[in-house]
Amino acid sequence: MKLTILLVSSLTIMSVITISPALPQMALAFADVGHAEFLVKLVLTIPALFIAIFSPITGRLIDKHGRLRILWFSLVLYAISGVGGFFLNSLYYILISRITLGIAVGMSMTIVITLIADYFEGIERQKFVGLQVAFMSLGGIVFIGLGGILADFGYRYPFLIYLFSLVVLPLSILFLHEPKVVAKGNSVKLNIKAPRIIWLLFFNTMVMWIIFFLIPVQIPFHLKVMGIEKNALIGAAIATATLFSAVSSFSYSKIKSRFNFLTIYSMGYLLMAAGFFIVSISNSYPSVLIAMMFAGLGMGMMIPNTNMWVMKIAPPEIRGKEIGKLTTFWFLGQFLSPIIIFPVLQMLSLSNTFMVGAGLLSLISILFVIFQFSKKGKFALQ
Repeated sequence: MKLTILLVSSLTIMSVITISPALPQMALAFADVGHAEFLVKLVLTIPALFIAIFSPITGRLIDKHGRLRILWFSLVLYAISGVGGFFLNSLYYILISRITLGIAVGMSMTIVITLIADYFEGIERQKFVGLQVAFMSLGGIVFIGLGGILADFGYRYPFLIYLFSLVVLPLSILFLHEPKVVAKGNSVKLNIKAPRIIWLLFFNTMVMWIIFFLIPVQIPFHLKVMGIEKNALIGAAIATATLFSAVSSFSYSKIKSRFNFLTIYSMGYLLMAAGFFIVSISNSYPSVLIAMMFAGLGMGMMIPNTNMWVMKIAPPEIRGKEIGKLTTFWFLGQFLSPIIIFPVLQMLSLSNTFMVGAGLLSLISILFVIFQFSKKGKFALQ
């Protein structure tokens, strides 16, 4: 059961960033299309918008009708829509297939996070949440690395990786069971609400991903400017961030036993700031790798931190709905990232953009320290 949940989780991270190393090559292939570079970046991130749209819908559906049948449908849809980029010759048709992929991931991710909250409690849940994010990160390393290798044969080949969901499908049918909270047919009570602090977690998740997503979207172009031509090396750089994200996620349970939720956010943002600062002053491939280490360590501790806190405070009766909202803000941040950054890049170079990002991350880290010692911060930690 645990392995199956972890494999479903890995589909989430590969849904967006697997094709990242192929972006420059895809931009060249569609150079005759107006605003090709922007549209190609949108190919990477547009699934996130539709994940954001369909996650809360899925959350309400699974609270009423159960988790597994919707999960099985999403895995089939994932494979069909994900592989579309291999066969389609129009950039606009590829964008449509990526929209459908986003719908599939919006379903599967909401369900898998909810299942973790359903299946596990207490320390076991805390350990598994860290393991889940670590496994997602390790899966990201494999998929990004494989995407980089396949991209050297052509930009289409990384899209074949999405067929992996057809391997996960039979495992989910065999080894997952409908949790009792659903099997009993509990109805959603309209008067049950989550604590208001949950909205801080939602908005923080969005901001976190807006900034962090500069890495898969902009690092390939930054490395190209530096003279790095091999897509495999670009994939390896992004995978380094994912690897170190896995390291801190895997250690999350130990980190959480020593620090509270707000302190972990402050530390995570500070590590990300260090990574972005190093990118901004980097002039060699090894220095970019070091930057990816810091950024990955920071992000890796904040993702399970958010998931764990939401699971802790969301009432079981509306758990699917609240986790659906979390998923919405998660992927809304990913989608908005290149849109928000696009006008910034018209005014600043990539290096200066990362410098601005480092400053913003440092500021957020300080704000979490201040919030922690305020009355509201102390109340939120109770």
